[in-house]
Amino acid sequence: MDKQQNAKFAFFYMLSLVALIFMSLAAGMIIFQIINKTIVDGLNLAPGGFSPDALRFAISAIIIAAPIYFSLMRLINKNLLAGRMEKESGIRKWLTYFILLVSAVVMIGWLIATINSFLNGELTVKFILKSITAIFIAAAIFSFYLYDIRREDTSKNNNTIRAYFYGAIVLAAAALIAGFFFVDSPAAVRSQKYDQAIINKFSQIDSAINAYYSETDKLPANLKDLLGGGSAYYIMESDITDSGANKIFDYNVKAKDIYELCATFKTANKEQGADKSIYFDTRWLHDAGYQCLKQRVALLDNPKQAPVSVPVR
Repeated sequence: MDKQQNAKFAFFYMLSLVALIFMSLAAGMIIFQIINKTIVDGLNLAPGGFSPDALRFAISAIIIAAPIYFSLMRLINKNLLAGRMEKESGIRKWLTYFILLVSAVVMIGWLIATINSFLNGELTVKFILKSITAIFIAAAIFSFYLYDIRREDTSKNNNTIRAYFYGAIVLAAAALIAGFFFVDSPAAVRSQKYDQAIINKFSQIDSAINAYYSETDKLPANLKDLLGGGSAYYIMESDITDSGANKIFDYNVKAKDIYELCATFKTANKEQGADKSIYFDTRWLHDAGYQCLKQRVALLDNPKQAPVSVPVR
């Protein structure tokens, strides 16, 4: 086998390694997030909570990595069958064992993280299911590559290799399809991010109002009163402006220490706030549409600290 062929097959194996790592980790992440979503832990311990961002990343990774990996494995097997790559080729042996080494390191790290989550208080049933997932994926990878490097005849189709190949396709497809049942559509995510941007501004305004109340012992008459700044806060006009409506948020004083902030939301987050599988700030629960969210300023024992508001239902 000439140097050009060596370089080509080395490229195939190395790229397949990268695709394998992304695909296997993505499949595991999807299963982990489904476990986190369906088995609710009332303590909501990190990192055992459901993460939509992690699930979206895993789905993206498996969509890209799986076709690359399976295409490369098909090319490698075709070259073995045609005799263009020798069974005893140093490239094939060294890089196969290198793939096993890297896969082992990744899976060991994965198992360590799983055990660490269990020792930090994660539910036993979640730990068992995640451990089974990690061990199954690791076992599938190791058994395939060990069998492939040790098989005697590479000049004809092998039923075991074919079973591994198509079985892996089915499992990757099943993980991908399952992931879609637990992830929101891109349009829904965009609407949620729009609403979250409003909530983030409400939190900034809330902090400024708390600081203002601490300094003046009264609520501001309107949000523009916060723009002058104080010793404990700094806020700009963009922080009090609803970028979607292109106007300052509606603000109403309801009592000496009670106020409300109003905006039009595209989604409702009350169901999300009740979901014990994720951490969620329940101060700003809202329905879709125009909503006014009440807050009460609560003074702390230490007068030097800014007060912290609490929601009013």
